[in-house]
Amino acid sequence: MTEQTFPDISNAADVETVAAVVAWHRWLTDERRASAHTVAGYHRDLGAFLAFCAGHLGGTVGLADLAGLTPADFRAYLADLANRGLARTSIARALATVRGFFRFLDRRGLASNAAVGALRTPKVPHAVPKALGETDALSAVETAGMVSDDPWVAARDVALMMMMYGCGLRIGEALALTHRQAPRGDVLVVTGKGGKQRMVPVLPAVVEAVDAYLRACPWSPGPDGPLFVGARGGPLNPGVVQRQMRRLRALLGLPETATPHALRHSFATHLLAGGGDLRTIQELLGHASLSTTQRYTDVDVARLAAVHRRAHPRAAK
Repeated sequence: MTEQTFPDISNAADVETVAAVVAWHRWLTDERRASAHTVAGYHRDLGAFLAFCAGHLGGTVGLADLAGLTPADFRAYLADLANRGLARTSIARALATVRGFFRFLDRRGLASNAAVGALRTPKVPHAVPKALGETDALSAVETAGMVSDDPWVAARDVALMMMMYGCGLRIGEALALTHRQAPRGDVLVVTGKGGKQRMVPVLPAVVEAVDAYLRACPWSPGPDGPLFVGARGGPLNPGVVQRQMRRLRALLGLPETATPHALRHSFATHLLAGGGDLRTIQELLGHASLSTTQRYTDVDVARLAAVHRRAHPRAAK
């Protein structure tokens, strides 16, 4: 990374501050092992914050300026985000980025500011994962092969959907698998966010679907090549998977929330409804925090509440 990579930061901050941003970037990528997508989002948020500070303070921002920011300055920043129409979730994420950068500066002895820690995070609406019902999830997986006229592509789509629903994989995790990692036994080793690996049980139906796809696939990328390939034999683009899912939604009349990631949510929700415990589901999903997995209990409660409203004689009153 160079200063020229983020001209918004270098235009708003002095050399020392830009150097601190460079060090922060290296820490995020090398030590925290954050994904490139995550790091890019952090830099967009931090660049916007430094640009605001430059305008707010009337000049290029230095480390001493950051250390001297008051609660009123930070509140002005949050007000600016709100005035620009950002959603509360986006404001909360931006504030988390700023707090993280200030923690890094404090640990490195570059700048310390207690005011940023006193800010209250905007309340964010509680998001419930949009899982499919069991019938819809099974229909989506079993019908995935109908959206393509090419038999090997149809077999690929079935195998991919089967892996996401049967193993609870993120789309990126499934597409990152190599030919050598094709599931052939009872367990699959998956590399998730931050390079963390986990072991996921594999259903016989998943093994059979992947085996059928590999037999039909006309491409042979080699053992270290991608397991799931596109029409020309290269790595399968996530956008193609999203497009296939949109076609599947239209074919089956599924809601807009029926996305590839919804299959992962469905995996967790259906396990929970079937008696799976949260700790086990946490390990299967690769969640770092149990609180993330606990969101799926809300899905089950929401389903029960909907049944109660429809069936209870007093519901209409």
